[in-house]
Amino acid sequence: MPTLDRLHKPVLVLNASFEPINVCAARRALVLVLKGVASAEEISPGWFHSARLTQRVPSVIRLLEYRRIPHQTRALSRKNILMRDRYTCQYCHRTLPASELTLDHVLPRSRSGETSWENLVACCHFCNNRKGNRTPDEAGMRLARNPKPFSLHTSRHLMRLLAKSDEQWRKYLFY
Repeated sequence: MPTLDRLHKPVLVLNASFEPINVCAARRALVLVLKGVASAEEISPGWFHSARLTQRVPSVIRLLEYRRIPHQTRALSRKNILMRDRYTCQYCHRTLPASELTLDHVLPRSRSGETSWENLVACCHFCNNRKGNRTPDEAGMRLARNPKPFSLHTSRHLMRLLAKSDEQWRKYLFY
């Protein structure tokens, strides 16, 4: 795997108590380890090479000091909507790369539909064009699931989904 791809690989972040709290890019995880803020608990097969350093790329890191994590709400963003909907068009149920998905307002903006967690879904270009300026019922389309805000449950579920591609995460995610 090229170094650049390896630096974008997801890394599971654990609190000092071994509780899973986040997912970050390998690049960020390496910075936290090098700064002495975290330790690598599990290692990926790859290496990172710089001018002065050769370092194993972590798969799981643990913060060295316990951080109280306040009840957090995720920012409403395209990336978070796509993650919540698992990169799957909510009308035709096809899983696609982010570049092939758009966001659809379930109740169109022209009809006072808000830009909110409850009114935005991941949608492929074909379905978005087909739905147009109509509601799903008017267009004869059904949503895979009703949109709702990102929650702690959603976040943990996404961590478990990501763990399917990295066996080293499984023991930290309570399967």
